[in-house]
Amino acid sequence: MAATVAVSIAHAEPESERYVSEEESRGAEAPEEGVQQQQLLQQATGTVGPAAVVAHNRLSKLPLTRIKALMKTDPDVSLASQESVFIIAKATELFVEMIAKDALVYAQQGKRKTLQRKDLDNAIGAIDEFAFLEGTLD
Repeated sequence: MAATVAVSIAHAEPESERYVSEEESRGAEAPEEGVQQQQLLQQATGTVGPAAVVAHNRLSKLPLTRIKALMKTDPDVSLASQESVFIIAKATELFVEMIAKDALVYAQQGKRKTLQRKDLDNAIGAIDEFAFLEGTLD
């Protein structure tokens, strides 16, 4: 019974700490939850540190600085806002995803898991939306 009393006394809170406002208690728990989420993310991705969070929260998979540099190679483009660079990057990602999915159909018809150039050529030739790409891979 003495052990029970010792445990209950050790866990007893002083009266001054017992009356904490609801906002304060939420504020104290929020950083702890963020740390837990970051640790779970690191375990899932196998990465460590703040880079894991940055990589997870990235909106664009393509390097925006390189896209901006490519945009500036056009003589008609003098300035490129961050928003326009992001939109071009996102449109490029969606385009590559779409053509890759269509080429995957041709790879699967050939009972292969790896995309080959002939799969891209077949997708470009078969789908009208990709007609502007005919001859670009030559």
